Amino acid sequence: MSSPVLLWVAFNVFVLAMLALDLGVFHRKAHEVRLREALIWSAVWIGLALLFNVGVYFWRGSETALQFLTGYLIEKSLSVDNIFVFLMLFSYFRVPAAYQHKVLFWGILGALIMRAIFIAAGIALIQKFHWVIYIFGAFLILTGIKMAWQKGKEIHPERNPVLRLFRRLMPVTDGYEEDRFFIRRNGRRFATPLFVVLLLVETTDLIFAVDSIPAILAITLDPFIVYTSNVFAILGLRALYFALAGIMQLFHYLHYGLSGILVFVGLKMMLADVYKIPVGIALAVVAGILVVSVVCSVLRPRPPEANTDTPGRHAPGGI
Repeated sequence: MSSPVLLWVAFNVFVLAMLALDLGVFHRKAHEVRLREALIWSAVWIGLALLFNVGVYFWRGSETALQFLTGYLIEKSLSVDNIFVFLMLFSYFRVPAAYQHKVLFWGILGALIMRAIFIAAGIALIQKFHWVIYIFGAFLILTGIKMAWQKGKEIHPERNPVLRLFRRLMPVTDGYEEDRFFIRRNGRRFATPLFVVLLLVETTDLIFAVDSIPAILAITLDPFIVYTSNVFAILGLRALYFALAGIMQLFHYLHYGLSGILVFVGLKMMLADVYKIPVGIALAVVAGILVVSVVCSVLRPRPPEANTDTPGRHAPGGI
């Protein structure tokens, strides 16, 4: 079910305006994002998503509104995995706190473009070749199982093939040059380590999109709902990172919750032609899995000797 072109244009203009306001006004000067600022921006993005959801309710009805809310919750929860990787990358490359927001800003802008392409391709495939839904479903189930078993594996950015290729094509400076991605020395252009981190953030999101896009396609094939729920989840990712970065290791069972969500939506896809699970039930299951994983993390804290383990999953096939 396609939406009017004007609605698509208006939504994207709104997104670009918010991004311009974010970078051009509130983060014009590089600075370390404190917890209070991160929490405020997290509340702003979540509030905008919920307000948009209310608009969807009055515009398209309760069923579509539930689809948006479920898709948003799935994408928001799966984006937590990105936060684990951001933590590792910023730590590995010793990115100054004042420059991290700029990396995430441009990284997420690139992610929006890539997600739009993935969504269009995924919907087109399912609509033209219905059997693809079974491939997506099986992939999500296998990915969820693999995620659960790979907990604690380290990532190795230096092994990323994209990074290796880039270093062959362009020289990289030894240190950071303030918050610049490129500099020119003696008439020759150099990339800075900050751009290297941005490149890894982009390739990481590309890998994670392979998981998240099929997951939301299990809820709805409405391109506008799929796209907008993805956009709102991604736009709030920067603020969520700065708000949760220091406490993510406390939620050590959340990893298994994300694994369970992928398996559930994979099964939902596989059973689509046999029994269509109502969106309300899907929303309750996803929310329930998240709540249980967080509560278990609080009730049963990680042993002190395990706090040095690397959180999150090893990004598949990459860094």
